Amino acid sequence: MPVSTLTASEQIPDQRSPSTFAHGVGVEEPGAVSWPAILAGAAAAAALSLILLVLGVGLGLSAVSPWSQEGISAATWGISTIVWITFCQIVASGMGGYLAGRLRVRWAGAQLDEVYFRDTAHGFLAWAIASLATAALLGSVISNVLGGGLQAGASVAGSALTTSTAAVAGAALATSEAESDNGPMNYLLDTLFRKDAAATSTPPIGGDTTTPAPTAEVARIFMNSIGTGALPPEDVRYVGQVVAQRTGLTAPDAEKRVVDAYSRAQTQWQEVQTKTKQAADAARRSSAYGALWLFVSLLAGAFAASWAATFGGRQRDF
Repeated sequence: MPVSTLTASEQIPDQRSPSTFAHGVGVEEPGAVSWPAILAGAAAAAALSLILLVLGVGLGLSAVSPWSQEGISAATWGISTIVWITFCQIVASGMGGYLAGRLRVRWAGAQLDEVYFRDTAHGFLAWAIASLATAALLGSVISNVLGGGLQAGASVAGSALTTSTAAVAGAALATSEAESDNGPMNYLLDTLFRKDAAATSTPPIGGDTTTPAPTAEVARIFMNSIGTGALPPEDVRYVGQVVAQRTGLTAPDAEKRVVDAYSRAQTQWQEVQTKTKQAADAARRSSAYGALWLFVSLLAGAFAASWAATFGGRQRDF
């Protein structure tokens, strides 16, 4: 019998799916992932996020007023920020997902459920790339969103600590006896050395009213035990002698004044400590809430991108 001269391709029937030639003879079906469409959708989503973010900053700053009883409150500001970030995520991610689904190449041989899955994946990938690009290019903005509450709380705590320093840490503010300041601690020490109006006008024997009162030394004595407990008896006697020399009071009255002044300083210290702890706790809760709501916003963006991609894909195919 004559030997066949047909080539292998002529002898073996073509087993490829008819969809291989859906767009013409010899044209292979495109892959399941259309990266150009995904990158285009991600770029659009990132750009729209930036535009909306800038718009939100402008609207937010215009709504805040430094004057009392004007502008929006802190609670309203926080709620508005959360709503705006969620809105930005939904709109920008939805637009990116729609473009990723609408611009991808048609899959002629794929089943409807497979097409739905691929479109969803395209939208999700577009959202993921856009989110990573936004985080890389606008890392400082993301940090401000996550740490805004913490920074605000830290600022309040810092103010409280500053008040604490001014109120009871007079030694840090008055490093020398000649230094003067208008802080609460110095006022407290001034009242400690204030001369009694009912006392005699002549200076006490051995007293010296020509030199400034040793406020820095007394402040250091107070600070040595302000956070631990009562003033030691030897310190009470010593400061009482200094007060008696400066004011003309008797020793018992001077020591009583020292104890009263120390009690007021300790009360101020405890109030400041309480405010500092409250500010730190508020900062912690604010930071946690901010992170949770940012997670919810990103999750909403992922859902919007995936759904919009399926919508865009249906419009592309039908």
